[in-house]
Amino acid sequence: MEALLVSGIDYTVFFYNPNIHPVREYLLRKEENIRFAEQHGVPFVDCDYDTDHWFARAKGMEHDPERGARCTMCFDMRFERTALYAHEHGFSVISSVLGISRWKDMNQINGCGQRAAVRYPGLVYWDHNWRKGGGSQRMIEISKRENFYQQEYCGCVYSLRDSNRHRMSQGRERIHIGEKYYGVDAQAHEVGDES
Repeated sequence: MEALLVSGIDYTVFFYNPNIHPVREYLLRKEENIRFAEQHGVPFVDCDYDTDHWFARAKGMEHDPERGARCTMCFDMRFERTALYAHEHGFSVISSVLGISRWKDMNQINGCGQRAAVRYPGLVYWDHNWRKGGGSQRMIEISKRENFYQQEYCGCVYSLRDSNRHRMSQGRERIHIGEKYYGVDAQAHEVGDES
């Protein structure tokens, strides 16, 4: 958000993530986005949390690996909704920051974005690589400065399941939703919210 603002790009945040489970995780992530958007005066569109549609499309892919067909379906679904909203509301460009994560496949994300945008005349998918030029490091710096909630898995219930299995196989604790924040621990975060 900060990089776009500094560049003078007028944009809107479109939050459509029916893949994020459980609902507590979804709300934590959404509220962090709203808080930062409001802090910078960026319009925020809160789209439907249609989990039934997401689970219907994920049927049969429950055991696909990360970066597999289930992730492609998930990106497709979310980009399709983004492109439709952009078309209906007069936006000419869509993009995503999904690729800032080193755990994501940029080609997979960009392919999904391009497929969604091509459906509508005059709509373009901007495939900017947010990792380049220190983007990933800048994201961590901002996250620490803002004490953002630290996401410990991609978002879906299957990613949570697989992340917990991996952690436990390494002798680590399961993920505790709502407890890890950049730069602070959960107790300090809760105290900070009350003051």
